Amino acid sequence: MLRTSSPILANIRAKVEAGERLTFDDGLLLESPEVPLPELGELANLVRERKHGDAAYYNINTHLNPTNVCVYRCTFCAFRSDLREAKGYWMNDEQVLERGREAVANGCTEMHIVGGLHHQAKYDWYRRVVSVLHENFPELHLKAWTPVEIDWFCRLTKKPVRWVLEDMIDAGLGSLPGGGAEIFHPEVRSKICEHKADSRRWFETHRTAHELGLKSNCTMLYGHIEQPYHRIDHLIRLRDLQDETGGFQTFIPLAFHPENTGLAHIKKPSGLMDLRMMAIARLMLDNIPHMKAYWIMLGIGTAQIALSYGADDIDGTVRHELIYHDAGATTPEIMSVAELERVIREAGREPIERDTLYHRIQRTADSWRAAEPIVAAV
Repeated sequence: MLRTSSPILANIRAKVEAGERLTFDDGLLLESPEVPLPELGELANLVRERKHGDAAYYNINTHLNPTNVCVYRCTFCAFRSDLREAKGYWMNDEQVLERGREAVANGCTEMHIVGGLHHQAKYDWYRRVVSVLHENFPELHLKAWTPVEIDWFCRLTKKPVRWVLEDMIDAGLGSLPGGGAEIFHPEVRSKICEHKADSRRWFETHRTAHELGLKSNCTMLYGHIEQPYHRIDHLIRLRDLQDETGGFQTFIPLAFHPENTGLAHIKKPSGLMDLRMMAIARLMLDNIPHMKAYWIMLGIGTAQIALSYGADDIDGTVRHELIYHDAGATTPEIMSVAELERVIREAGREPIERDTLYHRIQRTADSWRAAEPIVAAV
């Protein structure tokens, strides 16, 4: 039995203990500052341990952002660059291959690929980023391209989403990341990223990917101009698609980092808000197996605590992350496996290395292989 005692949580507590689904109104109640954070965390931890016990997952991964030049000017983005800016770049084949060689040499099982939408880059260049890596480093799982990028590829090729995804799968695409979701509600989306792919396109892309057998992640960017009801609406939309397809593996709540953005006047979300968002997500998204505490964004200490507030995954070594560091993140740019495992153990959890598709990784002195799949309890 849970130790929570606040009368305001009595009905929700009963639902959680019984494994019943929470409603929109339940979610709004959880957003209330009247709900004590420790009790909210205890409820989320019940669900987390019901699904995963003491396990906390990580992977050995690297990021690749092939260009930061972008046609869009999203208010919240510090990463993008104009073509003629000094910080603008556009990788060639050899630079991409060098990143692949480095990843394999360091034992990576995954490369996370997202970037800008360069107005001079043809679709074939984006496809080649995937194909050249897959041809030369087939052991690397390529998690690439958000729905915003897929939508751009559709514009470049004048082809539908399904065609683009099938072509990318043929090139070596392994799964989709969760970016580009931001906040789905048009009241917010029209203000922070009005020109890029809308929520309808985001869902069309993930639905189609799931139909084609791809797994994907999903995200929510919080702590900017949105309100609690926008966040709960966002979570329920994700839950609805997961009911339909079952294709989401992991949800990652992303705290807004305002530095160097068009919203630099906004205060960064507190660690307390980070923990509340993690706990609410774990309670609302009953059908998504994993919750990720992205240490690059949260900070290592908050990520550790989040492992008792609903999170069961801490991401990975994360080589070459640029997007959050350009927005002011002060976390390290990489963590070693030893450091990751120490962080997890300090939080009272058992570290388990996984691949992108949540298979346990078994390593010997000079090789690795994916073992049995990790299955979350219902």
